[in-house]
Order: sequence, then C-alpha cells, then structure tokens
Amino acid sequence: MRVRAAVCLAFLSLCSAWPAGAADARVAAKAEAQFGVDVAQRGLWREAIYRWERAIELDPTYAAAYNNLAVAYEHEGQLDKARQSYEKAIAIEPNNPQIRQNYDLFKEINDRAGASKEKS
Repeated sequence: MRVRAAVCLAFLSLCSAWPAGAADARVAAKAEAQFGVDVAQRGLWREAIYRWERAIELDPTYAAAYNNLAVAYEHEGQLDKARQSYEKAIAIEPNNPQIRQNYDLFKEINDRAGASKEKS
C-alpha cells in the first residue's frame, strides 16, 4: 500500500495547462494538494484528506486531487468515499493511465473481498 500511495502522491506533480480563468483556482488548489502530499507522507492522513477536499472545492476539475483523495479514503477504510472519488477522477480524465490503474486495482481488491464475504 505504501508504494501505491507514493506513486499516487507523486502523480500530483503532473498537471495539464488550464484556461486563464481557472489559473488562480488551480494555483490555490495545487498548493492545498501539495500540502496534502506532504502531510500524507508523514502519515497524517486526516489532514491530507482535508487538504485534498479543499483542493477540490477550489478546483472541482482537479482529477489528481480526486485520485489522491481516493487513495487516502481507501487508506482510512472509507471505501464508499474512495470509490466515489476514483469515479469522479475517471469522469474528469477518463484516459489518465495512473488514475485508471489505481481505480482498477481498488476494484479488484474490493470486489474480491466482497465476493469472499458473500461465499461465507
């Protein structure tokens, strides 16, 4: 999980060019998101969640923030919120391979866990 979280957190450094009208919101959102990365790397997942939620409030089109939020929710066991965040990230950037990989892995692990519970 640590390697996957580190890969997801590193994903924040990738960002597309944004329209001029959204530039201020994106700059503020990136600052919040980067703070989230910093505190997550120190194991402060609740603070990271707060920062990524704040980044999304500032820029609701920030797929990387949704992706990292999903990883944090998953880490904290909030699987419904994780799924919703992954789905939002995919809706924003459907061809992003990192987000797709994270979501596919999440589904594989959680669908398998759900299937084993049903067999019990």
